[in-house]
Parts: sequence; C-alpha cells; structure tokens
Amino acid sequence: MALLGFLKKKKPHRACVVGLDGVPYTLVLRLAAEGVMPFLATLVKNGAAQKMKVTLPEISAVSWPSFMTGANPGVHGIFGFTELSPDYKMRFTNFTSLKCPTFWDKLGERGKRSVVINQPGTYPARPIPGALISGFVALELNKSISPIKLLATVRRANYEIDIDTQRCRKDHNQLFLELKRTTEGRRQVIDALWKEEDWDYFQAVITGTDRLQHYLMAAVEDKSHPRHGQAMEYYANIDRFIKEMWERYHASAEVSAEGEGFYLLSDHGFCLIEQEVNINAWLKQEGYLRFENDPPKGYEDITADSRAFALDPGRIYIHQKGKYPRGCVEPGAETDALIKEIGDKLRSLCYYDKNVIEMVRTRDEAYQGPEAKNGPDLVPVGNHGFDLKASLGAKEIFGRSDLTGMHTWDDAFFWSKDPQGPDLVITQLAEIVTKTI
Repeated sequence: MALLGFLKKKKPHRACVVGLDGVPYTLVLRLAAEGVMPFLATLVKNGAAQKMKVTLPEISAVSWPSFMTGANPGVHGIFGFTELSPDYKMRFTNFTSLKCPTFWDKLGERGKRSVVINQPGTYPARPIPGALISGFVALELNKSISPIKLLATVRRANYEIDIDTQRCRKDHNQLFLELKRTTEGRRQVIDALWKEEDWDYFQAVITGTDRLQHYLMAAVEDKSHPRHGQAMEYYANIDRFIKEMWERYHASAEVSAEGEGFYLLSDHGFCLIEQEVNINAWLKQEGYLRFENDPPKGYEDITADSRAFALDPGRIYIHQKGKYPRGCVEPGAETDALIKEIGDKLRSLCYYDKNVIEMVRTRDEAYQGPEAKNGPDLVPVGNHGFDLKASLGAKEIFGRSDLTGMHTWDDAFFWSKDPQGPDLVITQLAEIVTKTI
C-alpha cells in the first residue's frame, strides 16, 4: 500500500483566478454579511478580502491590461477604449494595441500553460501558450478563440461573448434572462476546457456583474427596488459559480510552499450615479474647444483655435502644435500653463454645493514608461456619484441617462488566502497570482 501511495500521481502546483468585472469591495462585504453570497462569506472569513486601487482612467479597457501585464498604461500603452490618430480619426483599442507581454506569455517562457476565458481586452485572440477566449469587446466568435480548433467546443457549450447590451439596457426582463444564459455558457466552456486542456494557470471572468451594475445599480443598492430580488438572485448564482471554481481547483491542485493559489478580483469598483458630467461640454463652455459643425461629425471637426479636447471617459488632451495638424498650443511653457489652468478650474467645478472632481492627475503623475508620451495630458477623476463622459454632441455639462451605476477607481477588490499588504494596486496582481505555479 505504501508503494501504491508513492506511485500515485502528485497533483500539480497550479493557480486559478475568477474575475468579477466591476464588483466593488464594499459590495463584496455587504453581500457576504447579508447571506446573499454565503460561500463568498466563508472565503472572506477565512481569507483576506482587500480593497484595491486601479490604474487611470478606471475603465475595463485600461484596468484589465494593467492586470494581465502587471504594468501601468505608460508601459502597456492602452489609455481608453478609443485613441485618436494624428488625422483626428477615432479608433478603438484592442489586443493588438498592447505594447508589452502578458503574464501568460511569460509563464509560457517557463513552459507553463494558461487557459483564459472571457478576458476583456484580448480581441482579436492571438496564440498564447495554452488557450484564450476573448471577452468584451469581441465582435466575432471565430476571431475570439485561440487555438481555433476550440471553436467547436465553444459552440457546443452555447457560449456567448456578451449579453445584447443595447437591448438589455432597455429591457430588464431580457437582461436577467441573458445574464443567466451567458453565465451557464461560461460554466459549460470551463467544464470542457478544465478537463481537455493541460494547464498550470486557469482564469475565467464574469462580465455580467458590470452590466447589471451599470443598468440596475439602483436595484442592487435599494432593497425596495422592484428588481432588487432578481439582482440578489444573480449574485447568488455567481456565488455558486465561485464555489464550483474553488472546488474544481482544490480537487486538481496541490497547495505549494508559496501558499494558496486561488484568487478573486475585480477590475474597478462601482457606485450609484448622481450626475453624468460631460467634459467636452465643459471644455466648450470654458472656451477651450470649438467645432466646425453643430453637432460635430467627429473629432475631425475640431477647429484650429481649439486648445483642448477629451476622449472617453474624460481624459483631456492639449491640442498641441506638432502633434495634431491643426494644433495651436505651443509645446513647453504654453502647454504647461494650460494644463495647470484647466486642472485648477476642474478642481473647483461644483454641482450645486458638491465638488464634482476628486482629483486631476497630469500625465507624469498618472503614468510611467515608454508609452506615457501617448497618454492624456490630464486625467480627471470624479467624486463618487459624478460619472465623467466625453460625448462630442452634448450641450449640457450635467445630465442623466438611463444608466444608474458608474465606475470607481479606489474600491476594486482582491481576495486571496493571505493578506497582500497595504495599498494594494492592480498592477501588483500579475506577480501575486503566478507565484504559486
């Protein structure tokens, strides 16, 4: 019997990460305490749930690359969902925009394999050492999968990249149907790839949490809201999902000398919206921005005397000579003075008696690295409740849409068995989640 025990195959040292897009630390603690997510409550009690800050701006297009590279945007080169070319054409960033390797690439250099499912910011999928299924913003399923031989497996699982965001934003009955259906598709793909793939690192991201909180954060926060019960049922389903992943991991992995290798995280926090704040409308009102047409057709309508403009979700660029064909602001002292002037004015912006802006970071304060030169000149961050936007056609600075939830930069969460030290930042996680492999 001793010989048989010796010959029994030892479980490998592995790591497993579950991403919950947009779930705030404060909500984790609340849902655990209220019994909505009982398994998460067990993890919180027996491990370390920590509040975490993210890179700026606090959007998935920036935060997820910061996680998967362990680098700030000044290194990985992605500053938003969009970027502006020198001819004023707006284009969307994607996986090809990333300027440095992911930690899955680095694991591959050590002969380790990763399975990564529904990872935002990885479209179009490219080969990694293992398997990758791209998440939001992915357009075509067959371009979201690497290696492509997994396409049949993914289709058999009835896997969907995302909910129909345009429909579900208006139709909340449909929202809950699609949240349930897409979560089930994730489960089926995980089941298949967990068994079929040889892996050392496994990651699955749930993005439905972000969708629910954008469209119905009021239902999440307000127990009297008619959709509150449905929202709590969804989180209870996610709790079961976390438990399933935990049990799978512990059935297949040995805890290494470096410690437990199971982790939970979000890419930013969330809170209720009081007002949406349009930065381009503010720049127009203050005389920094004008357009040839009203409403403007696009950024190509920016006039030659415009001194600044904003891209999503409010990052400000100086219309500088030499950088843009019609730029009018001289580099150097003139640019520096304008940056200070705009920053000072934004810091004093109020909605009635409430300060709108929590902080304004300059490029040098927010970013470090070879790509920092391509970042915004100013990054304003709204106080909780003030959701910054960069619509070109907006007439008013303040207003409301049908969204009820907004991102926060200082209330993301990370769970691990052991505490990871104070002042945790998302760029630290790449090293933390791979140390057990």
